[in-house]
Amino acid sequence: MKKLLRTFIIIFVTAFILMFVVNRLNSSQGYGGGNTLTIYNWGDYIDPELIKEFEKETGMKVIYQTFDSNEAMMTKIEQGGTTYDLAVPSEYAIEKMKEENLLIPIDHSKLPNLKYINPKFMNLSFDPKNKYSVPYFWGTVGIVYNSEMLGGKKITSWNDLWDKNLKNQILLVDGAREVMGMGLNSLGYSLNDTNEQHLQQAKRKLDTLMPNVKAIVGDEIKMLLANEEAAVGVVWSGDAAEIMDENDKLDYVLPKEGTNLWFDNMVIPKTAKNVEGAHKFINFMLDPKHAAQNAEYVGYSTPNKKALAYLPKDISGDKRFYPTDKTTNKLEVYENLGKKMLAHYNELFLEFKMHSK
Repeated sequence: MKKLLRTFIIIFVTAFILMFVVNRLNSSQGYGGGNTLTIYNWGDYIDPELIKEFEKETGMKVIYQTFDSNEAMMTKIEQGGTTYDLAVPSEYAIEKMKEENLLIPIDHSKLPNLKYINPKFMNLSFDPKNKYSVPYFWGTVGIVYNSEMLGGKKITSWNDLWDKNLKNQILLVDGAREVMGMGLNSLGYSLNDTNEQHLQQAKRKLDTLMPNVKAIVGDEIKMLLANEEAAVGVVWSGDAAEIMDENDKLDYVLPKEGTNLWFDNMVIPKTAKNVEGAHKFINFMLDPKHAAQNAEYVGYSTPNKKALAYLPKDISGDKRFYPTDKTTNKLEVYENLGKKMLAHYNELFLEFKMHSK
């Protein structure tokens, strides 16, 4: 019995020592709570060199994970299986996350670089006084088109997409709000409309677009348009900039009926383990030179006013991606429609996709 007890004690002590050593090693390698920063962001939405620079500057280890929709991101954070220190949701998702108590208030005193953000991107309706979020990128939803493939034709309107000459020539992003919004805007309705008659009318009109739709796709839309696999694409502005870099025959337009003006902001989820590190990263990204480097790499528009001075003039002066206030004042920001209505939008969009098969 004594021998058995002695063996048990030896095993227990050995296991304890091993656990202690592993924890020390993890901590020294940056895997302890204070030395690790876990970021949850959209795919291809940051210059990897900036992550390396932040790690070098702070000694922290960054774990970078990606999502492809606000809904997927919110579900993962709600479930709490993975602890994220920082996330980058869009405006309506931020509003929803606030309602569900999923966010930690931002300590502005720890963000001296916040002064560089253009005031017009601060204190917006989805987060008054920026209590929970800090601007990261902004942009629009619009139409990329290849005039040469269209015989010199220019596109200025959502309704131009219903032209019978565009049969099998249009690529759409795989997004319910974007596609339903396009249908609603084409009829003169708000892209936040919840009137059932208007929604059904938009869905019926979208169904008539199907002969012109070649595919509804994700990130591959950039490669397909650049390679001239289709003449027209409904895309986000940053994707448009990237596509146009690859093929100078392409142009980007904001439809005259109106479209979406969106904002992606940095937030700290409620379950964050490294709140201090999250603030350090936010402030690092707010540095004008870092913000400019990120904007040039990603292709989306920076809200950082001073960063514009570090961007090439052909980027900062491009009215397609940095439109005037007169233009942006006509655009709409997505509102939080609530779970029930958002599910209805998704259902209508799924029916539309099924109609294409």
